[in-house]
Amino acid sequence: MALPVSPAGLLSLLVPCLLSFVLLRFSALLDPGAAVPRVKRSPPLPLRFRHDGAFKILQVADMHFGNGAATRCRDVAPEVGGARCSDRNTTRFLRRLIQAERPDLIAFTGDNIFGGSATDAAESLLRAISPAIEYKVPWAAILGNHDQESTMTREELMMFLSLMDYSVSQVNPPGFLVHGFGNYHVGIHGPFGSGLVNASLLNLYFLDSGDREVVDGIKTYGWIKESQLAWLSATSRELQQNLPAPALSFFHIPNPEVQELWYTDFKGEYQEAVACSLVNSGVLDTLVSMGDVKGVFLGHDHLNDFCGNLNGIWFCYGGGFGYHAYGRPHWPRRARVIYTQLKKGQRSWTGVESIQTWKLLDDENLSKIDEQVLWRDSDDDSYQSVHL
Repeated sequence: MALPVSPAGLLSLLVPCLLSFVLLRFSALLDPGAAVPRVKRSPPLPLRFRHDGAFKILQVADMHFGNGAATRCRDVAPEVGGARCSDRNTTRFLRRLIQAERPDLIAFTGDNIFGGSATDAAESLLRAISPAIEYKVPWAAILGNHDQESTMTREELMMFLSLMDYSVSQVNPPGFLVHGFGNYHVGIHGPFGSGLVNASLLNLYFLDSGDREVVDGIKTYGWIKESQLAWLSATSRELQQNLPAPALSFFHIPNPEVQELWYTDFKGEYQEAVACSLVNSGVLDTLVSMGDVKGVFLGHDHLNDFCGNLNGIWFCYGGGFGYHAYGRPHWPRRARVIYTQLKKGQRSWTGVESIQTWKLLDDENLSKIDEQVLWRDSDDDSYQSVHL
């Protein structure tokens, strides 16, 4: 039970706040050029489906942003710009995509900056993410294996990303002790005016796959640890008890089983070996046992942009996005779109009907390629439409 607060007690609480405000205003008058603290501009929360029942995610993988105009492009054809090609080409591509696609969320899936080329990590991140902030698009980010190679630790990077305007990123889930930084859940609720306005109809799981480690004296890439998988399973279980809903997951470094997709009927380009960890921590088994994840979206291997199915779950690469990242001349930089559509009932929306994906190339026409349906409600007895 709350205890009553006396007028004297209330005054003792208010005085420090008022004093701080007065000091801030006074310091601004004394030094108009001084930095003034401001509140983060946040998107309307929770995120929700549009009035037409759609929700569109733009995946941006491996921007490898450096220092802007001073950072040269890699592996581009002469007609792309030659010596004039720089990080600005990456920014221009992101702006084109936002204007053309009008995404509801942008997912930056790691190696957002290239530490060795970024003299100031915070400044590089601000420049890299700036189009999302400029257009007021909600966005979420995770880390890759290069982000921390500049002037900030992985914890500092995720803290900074979480505090940037329009970010829905989190450092880690409250109440759980998990490995890494950037493990969190984002729920996408039903549209305003529907009976599902207070329900999460699509769950997004973001995970930190680490950077580099040494195992038995052998250098290898990072992997998703047991504590992260325990949190993931517990979160999924709790969400499914409230309302069964499909989910998507985003992490940077692929799990080892993605290598096996070479022997399957994948869709897209498989042009380089899957650079994964030597350690198999059970990511695929965990995702299969959870039952709600329908698609996983990866970065890391820039020349791969394929989707392939492992035990009923689609694993999809975003393809190389950034111009300072390694690539291949005459193979355009690209991004992936994930489009989720609700099903319309007699009176209202009734849950997710389908999840589709395609890629967009940074060419003259923003060419759309490899469109495919990843999941339909009618194909899965576990997720029948919900009427509320």
